[in-house]
Amino acid sequence: MSIKQFSLSGLLLIVLNANCHTQISTRISGNIEIKEGWKPMVYLIKPNSFREIASSYSGTVIDSARVDHAGNFSFNDLPESTVGPLLEICVQKTGGRFNNLLIEEDLLYANYMPVYTGNGSNLKIKAVSDQFQSSYSLVNPDPVNEALLQLRDIRHKAFLNKTAGDQMEEEAVLEKEDALKVFQEPLIQFADTCSNVYPALVAIRWVSPVGDYERLPEFVYRQCEKWSASDKENAFVPQLCQMADPAKLPLMIGHVAPDYPMPMENGDTLPLHSLLGKRLTILDIWASWCAPCRKENRAILKPLWESYSEAGLNIIGYSIDASAGAWKAAIKKDEATWAHASHLSGDSTPFMEKLNISTIPANFLLDAEGKVIAKNLHGEALAAFVLEYMAQ
Repeated sequence: MSIKQFSLSGLLLIVLNANCHTQISTRISGNIEIKEGWKPMVYLIKPNSFREIASSYSGTVIDSARVDHAGNFSFNDLPESTVGPLLEICVQKTGGRFNNLLIEEDLLYANYMPVYTGNGSNLKIKAVSDQFQSSYSLVNPDPVNEALLQLRDIRHKAFLNKTAGDQMEEEAVLEKEDALKVFQEPLIQFADTCSNVYPALVAIRWVSPVGDYERLPEFVYRQCEKWSASDKENAFVPQLCQMADPAKLPLMIGHVAPDYPMPMENGDTLPLHSLLGKRLTILDIWASWCAPCRKENRAILKPLWESYSEAGLNIIGYSIDASAGAWKAAIKKDEATWAHASHLSGDSTPFMEKLNISTIPANFLLDAEGKVIAKNLHGEALAAFVLEYMAQ
């Protein structure tokens, strides 16, 4: 199944080159309790692009400092013109070969934390090596570092809520996706309301460290618009906006679905817009081998079709099957009597490419003109939306 797996990589610390003529220096010092199995060293890592934010092995180690027997360390006179206003500070396990490794299998034990170093900061840190990110604190943090600490706390709380979803059976794909949404939503809200670009960029990367925003195109587009207006000189903002190009993003809410020629089950080819319901259309992307898709056919779509088809609801099922036999057998078994289309080309389908999506189950709810009014609603959330919309 082409359901993408969410995996958390590491955090980052963004680095933006400051005015090359300024020589404001930064001092980072503090105390780290070094536990058994950890190196008595602390490292500063610089990400070289937006995609290197929260990306393990990607950033450049620009400096290191030894932690003495009392736990003290210090980086002195770091020139901002060389370092930049945002870095990662991290520790590493004994025997590790790579000093830019970001450990985040369990966020509570992540080995790094972003720090803002703008305007000649004098940062004093306290942490424990084996719970570096969760134990990390600053003495009298400035507003930007305070925001990064707040973001850290939000992410850790969301991670604890998400963990139950990770423990579900593989078949419970939609439930896992719901758990992922629970994790992502507070990070999205933080980025939307944050007034400083650096913590916001960290939040955007933490929403999906692997850079998969297929389910969140509206979010990355909104962030591009926001920071292009206020911080267009930030080197990372144009890189964010390259990812947020509407031509590269999946079909978004408010956009009109393409009037694509649909190869129908009966052999006809019809333009998508000719299949629109008088009031509402569910464009459902599925496959016969997709267990959650088949469950939704029977438990949600079939009752909705029976209740509202005569009131102006249409359902268009588009399958990414390769076998006509398996496709048609699934339609019959699920009693899915609405319109169906497929190129029977498997995952590599021109319609999916047109929509810029690769993950199923997926759906788009279209109004009578084909405009997307909601998407990727499943289960009871989908049923509730249709009930409310049709009652208007």
